[in-house]
Amino acid sequence: MRVFVTGGTGLVGSAVVAELIGNGHTVLALARSDASARAAEAAGAEPLRGTLADPDVLRAGAARVDGLIHLAFGNDFSSPEAFAANVAEETAALTALGEELVGSDRPFVTVSGTPWVTKGRTSTEADPVPTDGPVGGRGRAVTAVLGLASRGVRSSSVRLPRTVHNEGAGGFAGLLTDIARRTGVSGYAGDGEQRWPAVHALDAAVLFRLALEKAEAGTAWHAVADEGDKVRDIAEVIGRRLGLPVESVPPDTYGPLGPIFAADQPSSSTHTRQTLGWEPKHPSLLEDLENIQP
Repeated sequence: MRVFVTGGTGLVGSAVVAELIGNGHTVLALARSDASARAAEAAGAEPLRGTLADPDVLRAGAARVDGLIHLAFGNDFSSPEAFAANVAEETAALTALGEELVGSDRPFVTVSGTPWVTKGRTSTEADPVPTDGPVGGRGRAVTAVLGLASRGVRSSSVRLPRTVHNEGAGGFAGLLTDIARRTGVSGYAGDGEQRWPAVHALDAAVLFRLALEKAEAGTAWHAVADEGDKVRDIAEVIGRRLGLPVESVPPDTYGPLGPIFAADQPSSSTHTRQTLGWEPKHPSLLEDLENIQP
């Protein structure tokens, strides 16, 4: 099928585009810059110039395809206000895309995050995403997309874990690495016993394709390979690779993401594996972090 992909040149998006093309689909990729357009073309996709802030472009792209995968999100995490602006932009974009698909029975796969639940329990696909707190806005937007199932859209959500990685880069572990390079300390919030789930980008890409092809309307799926690595263990690998001390740091070190960084949030993908036949094959997070260059 012909698929419209937003965020198709990022860490996850580039893997998704390659996975789609490698399995016989064609891709129309939203490109917000000339560089992104060139990258999309080099990957074998047709670029469509525009951003999440261009509802007319988004609707036009959705009108040209058989299905849609949404991955784009703003990268400004510098303040609560900046993060809220990212969420508002994404919410408006999802609304525009969804309206174009109503009544078409076409697949609409959007990205989400694995939920965190009562401390000590592993979240599953049956748990709802949070609709309040620091990421509540994104949860409400994704919930609205899944609600399009009642309006003739085969909508689904692939929930990504805290770290989607490839060659030691990406996700929250990548942020820990960036902060360690900047501050000279490989830090973790609290006692570091909190657990983060993770997945390799190439494995996540396979699940996005399977959801596009097979997922029933209104369903959520977990792209989780590692159910939960302790954050202190992640920081220790980063510290060893960079030759830096490993220490506990205040959660506010991570700005508006501080409460998320401090939360215990292991997650399971048992239902996803059994139902869609998804099976991760690429290196675990702790193995992949060995690719960090000093």
